Amino acid sequence: MNKVLSISVCIVIVLCSCNSHKKERVSNSRSKTENEVIVDCHYTLSEAIAGSKAPERVLRQLKLIDVQYYSTDGKIHKGQVLTNKKIAQKIENIFRFIFVSKFPVAHAIPIVKYKWNDDLSMQANNTYSFCYRDISYSRHAFGMAIDINPYFNPERWKAGYENRIDKPIGAHYDPKQPGTFYRMNPVVQQFKKQGFRWGHSFTAKYDDHHFEMQE
Repeated sequence: MNKVLSISVCIVIVLCSCNSHKKERVSNSRSKTENEVIVDCHYTLSEAIAGSKAPERVLRQLKLIDVQYYSTDGKIHKGQVLTNKKIAQKIENIFRFIFVSKFPVAHAIPIVKYKWNDDLSMQANNTYSFCYRDISYSRHAFGMAIDINPYFNPERWKAGYENRIDKPIGAHYDPKQPGTFYRMNPVVQQFKKQGFRWGHSFTAKYDDHHFEMQE
């Protein structure tokens, strides 16, 4: 009888041990999945500026930086921002703040992916900095501005400019939507601390996705 009891006890111990190891493996697997970084893009600098009409003097001012963020799927993503060397460190600082605060960024991919077309990039809710366009007034032409989540934070024209079209097409501003900006939003305040001007203050429009730096 004692022999049978001893065998039964051993079997129970072995089964418990197996279940414990199984749970540990499942837990480790889940933790690994949760911490996995999804790569949205992995350009070289030459690839990120390919096809740009910018002169060499402008291209020499640019820097390609890697950034991490929680995307709209709740997972950690890695993207890139092609920006001016003068503000690259500030952009990195702000993205660290964005990451820690878990402010969702849909994705951050150099606009070369969208054939240098700002409308396509906005429609895709893409975050980017440099795009050589509208050089008479656009700070993007020198990588001195950045647009974040433009579909969540659409360009909306103010009174007196109603004949102009809001962009991106079909977008609707809802400040309760995660990833949107409003006056006291912590990310907006962080940009201001770093010396950026927020597009919400523009005379003719609310350009809420836009942040720019003067020389």
